[in-house]
Amino acid sequence: MDTKFSNYTFSWILQISKFDVHPDVVYPVFLTGALIYLFSVLCNGIIVTLIVTQRSLHKPMFYIMFSLPLADILGITTILPRLLIDIVTQSNVVYYPTCVFQGFILQTYGTSVFFILAAMAFDRYIAICKPLRYHTIMTPFTVGGVIALAWGLDFALITVLFTLQARLPKCKTFIVNVFCSNLSLVQLSCAGDVTVNNIYGFFVTGFTQAVSVGIQLFSYVQILKTCLSHSQSDAKMKAVNTCSAQIIIFVLFEIVCITAILSYRFQNISPNAQKLCGIMTFTVPPVVNPIIYGMKSKDIRNSFNMVLKRIKGKFT
Repeated sequence: MDTKFSNYTFSWILQISKFDVHPDVVYPVFLTGALIYLFSVLCNGIIVTLIVTQRSLHKPMFYIMFSLPLADILGITTILPRLLIDIVTQSNVVYYPTCVFQGFILQTYGTSVFFILAAMAFDRYIAICKPLRYHTIMTPFTVGGVIALAWGLDFALITVLFTLQARLPKCKTFIVNVFCSNLSLVQLSCAGDVTVNNIYGFFVTGFTQAVSVGIQLFSYVQILKTCLSHSQSDAKMKAVNTCSAQIIIFVLFEIVCITAILSYRFQNISPNAQKLCGIMTFTVPPVVNPIIYGMKSKDIRNSFNMVLKRIKGKFT
């Protein structure tokens, strides 16, 4: 490797691609982004707080759900504040360790959502298809094991992914996107074989999709069969409502991910539009998910209303 690309010179300062914003709209864009971020953190924080503090939500379903708003807060916090600051300051400098950290967290967030939704679908399958055995199957040990498996598998997959990336000699200093990712870090290499990285990257994507889609598809097909065979219409509606939020969130996440991937495959799409599609992967779900759960989960709505009544009662 050329000496001008010494490891010491490279390892600290990188140039990251800018999100082109007209000077006249820099501050409106910053304010809009800041409000979106605060709204997401507030709504997800409310759900986290409700699950922790309200005894009516101390159930296996909500213990598993607890991971989703936490992941959403983690994902949007890792990307949006830094991006907004860069837009205002017109800075495109990022330190390599910071870039690696951001990429690792964002990759972990993206994979965790799939595993968490699979775990939630499994819980609903047991609750609706095996109601008499629900509490014997979904014990605290089982619930803790499911949560630990979802996060542990996620962390292990991404750790290997970034370990393979770290071994590559790097001599480029420009990140092609407005945020850091495993792919953008791999592209900093101009020497070394990246075949293993590409194969493992495809494996992680395929494995994550296969596990998540497989578990959810099995669970919801069994739930649908149970609902169709049930004679009571109100029971059917209750079962459908408990699952609809998770299905909507999964479909939404798949849509924004596929949109981001496809945006980089078409040359007629502007670079800014491609960058925006990539950003949406980590900002749209954290904003929309708590709204969906607020609308679809009667338990969360009731708990929230009870808290509001208590607060109102203290001031009247």
